[in-house]
Amino acid sequence: MILLQSPSRYLLQILSNRIQSLEKGVELDCQWVEFDDIRYHIQGSVKNPNVLLLSVSLPIPPPETVLFGGLPLGALEAIKAAYSVVAQILDPPRDGFNLTLKLNLAKLPPDEEHKHALLTKIASVREVVMGAPLREVLRQLVTRTVSDLGKPVALVHRPNESFFLVPQVDKVTVIFPMRFSDSIDTVLATSFLQEFVEARRTAGLNNAPPCLWSPSPPQELKEAFTEALSANAGFVSFVIFSRHVEGRKLDRTVWNLSTFHAYVNYHVKCSECFMHTRMRRQVESLIQALDCAKPDSEKAKRNSPSRSFKRMSVKDGNNSLGSRSWK
Repeated sequence: MILLQSPSRYLLQILSNRIQSLEKGVELDCQWVEFDDIRYHIQGSVKNPNVLLLSVSLPIPPPETVLFGGLPLGALEAIKAAYSVVAQILDPPRDGFNLTLKLNLAKLPPDEEHKHALLTKIASVREVVMGAPLREVLRQLVTRTVSDLGKPVALVHRPNESFFLVPQVDKVTVIFPMRFSDSIDTVLATSFLQEFVEARRTAGLNNAPPCLWSPSPPQELKEAFTEALSANAGFVSFVIFSRHVEGRKLDRTVWNLSTFHAYVNYHVKCSECFMHTRMRRQVESLIQALDCAKPDSEKAKRNSPSRSFKRMSVKDGNNSLGSRSWK
């Protein structure tokens, strides 16, 4: 199993290279897309190399989710708390994006360790923005101040798809409708999720959040939109208690839950690739076995020199017939 890292490695590399080449004053204009359709655009000019414009586009939200100014609930407060030293929120953002930050690299701390930590935090802007509402609900779980008990809260995590939070006094149930466009991926994901639930029951994972899988929507989602409950690979539920989000566990739990579908999709594709590799190796071994099973006579026939024929002229043919008639 492999867990996805929260910082964007490409964004972190761009920021690190920019700091190292500030004296050169290089023009910067990069765009890229990461998993779950998160788009980035970063720009920097030669005249003011310390200033960068970082724009982020989030997945298209489904109808059941609620956004505030194009951002999830609590995202603005989370951005200000994380980047108030070096970043300024531009309103409105660049066209086609949900968020644009004006970064001032001159305000980075001089200490290399703190500087790298802040750059890593900037590269984790996806986690800060999309994980803000989930982080707020889990914080309320720790302080026992959860509101809207039992009411499902929809959070966007993929284009036109959402997962649900069902807050209660002593726990928060996180439910994922699992959807896959490919039929083979659906079969593999269903088997993977069932094994995932069984693995949770082993002795070494007693402290992990309880995990359940069902082919039909859980009772907690009886008030949710019908369109949001279409899942061809079933529903996965995690029950989060306060011990799972205490201290530094909060950020890790928020990230793992926010990217759970990408985590499953990654391992489904890896399993598919592994099976294709096994099939190719099996076919190659069968071909070698067939080559070794060919009889020696067939091999000798193939290795024997080919015969050649000389074309006869009309005169040679007549002489040959004449010689036969005298015999």
